Amino acid sequence: MTSVDELFKKPSGVGSSKRKFEPLKDPNEVYKSAKLDSDGDVRSKGKEAMAEDEFDDEGEAGPEMPPDMEEDIPDDEEGRFFGGGMEQKTADAMQYIDQQEEEEVAPEKFDTAWVRRFALNFERKISKNSELRAKFENDPTKFMASEADLDTEIKGLSILSEHPELYEEFSKLGCVDSLISLLSHENADIAIDVIQIISELTDEDVEAEQEQWDSLVNTMMDADITELLTSNLTRLDEKQENDRAGVYYILSVLENLSSQTSLAEKIGQDASVLPWILARIQQKESPVTQNKQYSAEILAILLQSSSKNREKFISLDGVDLILQLLSQYRKRDPEKDSDEEEFVENLFDCLICVVDEPAGKEKFVEAEGIELGQIMLKEGKFSKPRALRVLDHLFGGTTGGPACEHLIEAAGLRTVFGMFMKKQEGQNIEHLLGIFASLLRLLPGGSASRIRTLAKFMEKEYEKIEKLVKLRRDYAARVAPVEKAIEKERKSYPPEDQEFMAAEWLSRRFDAGLFSLQTIDVILAWLIAEDDGAKKKVIALLADRDEDLSLVRGTLQEQMEGLSEEDPGQKDVKDMLSTLLQFV
Repeated sequence: MTSVDELFKKPSGVGSSKRKFEPLKDPNEVYKSAKLDSDGDVRSKGKEAMAEDEFDDEGEAGPEMPPDMEEDIPDDEEGRFFGGGMEQKTADAMQYIDQQEEEEVAPEKFDTAWVRRFALNFERKISKNSELRAKFENDPTKFMASEADLDTEIKGLSILSEHPELYEEFSKLGCVDSLISLLSHENADIAIDVIQIISELTDEDVEAEQEQWDSLVNTMMDADITELLTSNLTRLDEKQENDRAGVYYILSVLENLSSQTSLAEKIGQDASVLPWILARIQQKESPVTQNKQYSAEILAILLQSSSKNREKFISLDGVDLILQLLSQYRKRDPEKDSDEEEFVENLFDCLICVVDEPAGKEKFVEAEGIELGQIMLKEGKFSKPRALRVLDHLFGGTTGGPACEHLIEAAGLRTVFGMFMKKQEGQNIEHLLGIFASLLRLLPGGSASRIRTLAKFMEKEYEKIEKLVKLRRDYAARVAPVEKAIEKERKSYPPEDQEFMAAEWLSRRFDAGLFSLQTIDVILAWLIAEDDGAKKKVIALLADRDEDLSLVRGTLQEQMEGLSEEDPGQKDVKDMLSTLLQFV
């Protein structure tokens, strides 16, 4: 007997415009395509195609018709067949049908009335299928037809994504609750179709107003969509292509919902979501599949969205797990432009989010993340800039002191200063400057680790300071023309509009390199405050171009003015800058 699940097996559809589910290729189809020539004809078995000159002059192939047959065929002038094998009445009827088909048919109107009609029909189909399933539980042939009707109705909802103005009415009629309830349908293929429709309705490409999107999604959340989605994750078998597509669409829905920070936090706090993702990204695959990569991407989104999600992730030993997954890339690079490359990129993004948390910094150090990072800085290619970025975030903030000290204990100074003295890409330089600024800010005064750090700046006749001043001039040269253009624009704006434009102007200056320029001046200020020899060297280097410490002082002053006393973190930085200003 035909299985009810088999009735709904179908090739996977297309996902949202931002990505597509990529089904695995069937080897049989590949074999069949190899048997066809470029024109789609079956390839001959060694025989040459018939040459054109084998046709007769009339362009007709085959033996000639016997002469007597040709003579006996009467001309059919206005006879029964009209030369086309059709009677007059039949021809008239066909002509009438063609005219009707050519006439323009009025398009269906999608409005509130249409939604109400659909809702009524939708509820009937659900009820009928439910009743027949309950009545004929052991005989699928009795409810297969109703299931097919329900399946068609679900797919018909796709049109709603083109009319988001109807979302609110759709929700009010109870259709959303009914749709979500089908996620627990006994037939997994029905649930998968529902998931795909939800993915389409919530996709970022749908031109819905925020209120329209909220009316739909909030109703879904009230109907426990997250719990029902995760229950499907556990019952779907990714060895089956249709189930694999189902997992993909579930991840797509989670991504769509997570575009709202509050919803991302609710999803991350669900009892099943993070544990399932952590288990999924650990599955060994070669090559890395689309769903494994997508799972890592969803994890990165959830961690970026909420501090609570990061705390839960840390409590699940997520830091150690990701370090283990990344350890295989300390020397080996993933294949370029592959799902594996995106997978590794997302894992690094997860770490960057987590090490911004005090507990994340602690777990990272305990799991020997600094040691792994050093190996990547020395021997990695793809992993090098990403590991450097993670370390920059690790040492940042007011709680990065212990991590800074661990770097020195692990002999990391030689690694980072060695990189600094070599030619590096712009982003690498920015992260190295961030690490130096954190070391000078957070290492305890008079401690052995601080003395060793300062000694690195002073060795070899202050060569690190010379490079710092050179970099300062490079960044200043990039920022100057932007500032000049902004100053010209400022004059064309009235005073009340200048305040409105201030944020945009500052953003343009940062894009030009202002942040790195400010970081260099903070580092120089620390060195000047710590060592008289360093102060003399900085003054001498600036004097080569008729510059002086007023440049550094001006940068520090501008940074102070942009900080708030109310924010504890900003107040701490402001106090530091105020102290440094006394030395320059």
